[in-house]
Amino acid sequence: MQLVKKYEIHSKQRIIDFLNGQPTGRVASIDKDGFPQVIPMNFVYYNNAIYMHSHPFGEKLDNLRRNQNVGFEVDQHVCFMPSYYFHPTDASQADTLYISVVIKGKAEIIQERNEKASALNALMEKYQKEGRYEPLDADMPVVDEVAIIKIVPKDMRGKYKIGQHWARPYRLKMAKHIVEREGVEGARPVLAIMGVNISADGNLEIELDPVM
Repeated sequence: MQLVKKYEIHSKQRIIDFLNGQPTGRVASIDKDGFPQVIPMNFVYYNNAIYMHSHPFGEKLDNLRRNQNVGFEVDQHVCFMPSYYFHPTDASQADTLYISVVIKGKAEIIQERNEKASALNALMEKYQKEGRYEPLDADMPVVDEVAIIKIVPKDMRGKYKIGQHWARPYRLKMAKHIVEREGVEGARPVLAIMGVNISADGNLEIELDPVM
């Protein structure tokens, strides 16, 4: 992934935090005919690797057994920016705010029971934060009922465009457009990512410069 430096996420920890804050990733493997197969998956970044659980049979696993080289991608659409925010009539000015991470690495199907159980527990901790379940251990039969895919990143890059490249007055101007289009409640989560707060009296205030 070619990155413009001003859009690159420089902190590995911020990349990891972003990954574990997103519900779905997409894993790309190569099928028997040489075509990419892209599948959405639940996942967790844990112990310096991506872990996913899967049905124990299927094309995806067959692909990985033939070729361990995979891609993995996670993104968050933050906000569509209509062209008229930037120009009265020029449609080419439309833009999007987003965050994304792209990984290239090697995938393997984990057989060791302790690692499988640890990965399943990490997935549960991510997706069922409220608890109310019994942690898995390696001796439980359920460990044998699923496949665990592990991707060890060879290259992991993050990219974000959330208004960090705009001067503060211009960011406030864009924030006002977003509120006008989305309404206060619709705009609030977008502006929070942009580092803009909507005060109780409806004023827009720069809280911080968004840096990843």
